[in-house]
Amino acid sequence: MKLNQKLVAIQTQLKAPKNQYNSFGKYKYRSAEDILEAVKPLLAANDVTLTMTENTKEIAGFLVLTSTAVLTDGEDKIVVNAQAGVNPQRKGMDIAQSFGASSSYAKKYALGNLFLLDDTKDVDSNKKQDTVKSAMTPDQFIKAKEYVANGGDVQSIVKKYQVTTEQVVELKTIKGQ
Repeated sequence: MKLNQKLVAIQTQLKAPKNQYNSFGKYKYRSAEDILEAVKPLLAANDVTLTMTENTKEIAGFLVLTSTAVLTDGEDKIVVNAQAGVNPQRKGMDIAQSFGASSSYAKKYALGNLFLLDDTKDVDSNKKQDTVKSAMTPDQFIKAKEYVANGGDVQSIVKKYQVTTEQVVELKTIKGQ
């Protein structure tokens, strides 16, 4: 399996719920550590490694920390970056805490972008909750393949049905992705 197919498998299987709670802002969130804990078994199952690096530089008078996530199978690699500003004079934090907060933020967003984690749907929002998706029947999968072959969107199928990694890969192959 190619690296991009392994990434699709991880993206479709990864579950990193927002289990942390911010009592001040009254919202749920996930941390970078939550994402890393959830993704480790999927990395092993797909025989890939993930590394994270960071660097900081001044851009237009602001300190900016860049977090880089690298997914590799030993031959190919996929690289995603995310940035966060650093304020060394942040009220209530020493400089190490300020860098640590920016590091956590950038790391979380690099991982979220790599693994397609959606931060727009909060479990605790007032929106109607998603219903449980049903498994796709063989007849529905045939119709899904026709839909994609005629220009339909794979993601809309994934949102509607429980699909296997193999089904997603097959649909994306039809789509030419």
